[in-house]
Amino acid sequence: MITEARLGAYAWIERDDMLLLTLWQGAPERGIDPHWGLPGGGVEWGEQIDEATIREVREETGFDVEPNGLLAVTVVHVDEEDRYDPQGGPLRLVRFLSTATIIGGHLSDEIGGSTLRAAWFNRAELGSLPTEQVLDWATTVIDARYDPGAAG
Repeated sequence: MITEARLGAYAWIERDDMLLLTLWQGAPERGIDPHWGLPGGGVEWGEQIDEATIREVREETGFDVEPNGLLAVTVVHVDEEDRYDPQGGPLRLVRFLSTATIIGGHLSDEIGGSTLRAAWFNRAELGSLPTEQVLDWATTVIDARYDPGAAG
């Protein structure tokens, strides 16, 4: 039985063949080191997905963006023992992936949040980085979308 569900809005932002990533602080108390993911995070009550994407990207990277449309949605089930707080019961994560274009702002790190840093990487560097599952999923979605030989 799922006792909690969370919505997350994430942005795939590329510029000059570079991908914008954010470094999540991890959970050292649970043995989880910091790792890289996409800008994004929780959708607040009453907030639309595009609004959450804009807010999360601004908070975590300093950039103002315009979402270009929803690419994919995935549902992830997390068992109670696999949660960062195992006292919370099972969890359902519903993740929304959009592409976005930078329309203003400048690269800066989040202050006081769960993101330690924002930085640009080329796709070849991703294999050498510790990454979040959401980035791995998004990379698969993007590769399938832009692969001329992919079905669909």
